[in-house]
Amino acid sequence: MSEEKLSPENISNLDNKAKELGIGGKLSPENDENLYKKRMQQRKDIQSKRLKMRNTKKGLVIVFTGNGKGKTTASLGMALRTIGHGFNVAIIQFIKGGWNTGEEKALKNLSSKVSWHSLGEGFTWETQDRIRDEELVKKAWQIAKKYIEDKNYKLIILDEINIATKLGYLNSEEIITFIKGLKNRNNHVVLTGRGASESIINFADLVTEMNLIKHPFKEQGIKAQKCIEF
Repeated sequence: MSEEKLSPENISNLDNKAKELGIGGKLSPENDENLYKKRMQQRKDIQSKRLKMRNTKKGLVIVFTGNGKGKTTASLGMALRTIGHGFNVAIIQFIKGGWNTGEEKALKNLSSKVSWHSLGEGFTWETQDRIRDEELVKKAWQIAKKYIEDKNYKLIILDEINIATKLGYLNSEEIITFIKGLKNRNNHVVLTGRGASESIINFADLVTEMNLIKHPFKEQGIKAQKCIEF
């Protein structure tokens, strides 16, 4: 494929055309079904071109952050998908290790391809010991680095590592420098937790911010429950 076809301008033009044509359904303005089919065929043709242009693969750095619920949950969905494809997954928990979670039980029972390490002992107001908290974060990071370097692992989830950096227990630049320094890395590294640093966000390939709209704990005083929070 020529360099011209892969130019950012051409990719952007196709993206804009796809947006103009829309996703179809009753959002499309046509009352005539033949005109609707014509629009959707155009959309399909453009989508095929968009996919052909995006033909590169690489190991991604993925961030799930924000104040909304679902950051760890999203990463565990990726873990399930990865094991389904027959690859190994490593999950290192930097903060939540004190919890006895349903996801840990399920994934360990489901597959021998999951390596799970819970190093944290809970939230700061539970542990009340900054020195030990920092020691455990440093230990978790050393374990995480071994998995990131291991080509036998396709997905490495660093759960709540963003909180560890926010609390000052681990430097974001240390994470970035380490990952940047690895040659031919083909695995995917997921960093979860609210408060992801600007440098981590800029470094990552994919960033999703979970936005809090409603939460039963806040609005209704509902306590954390099995199947929902853990």
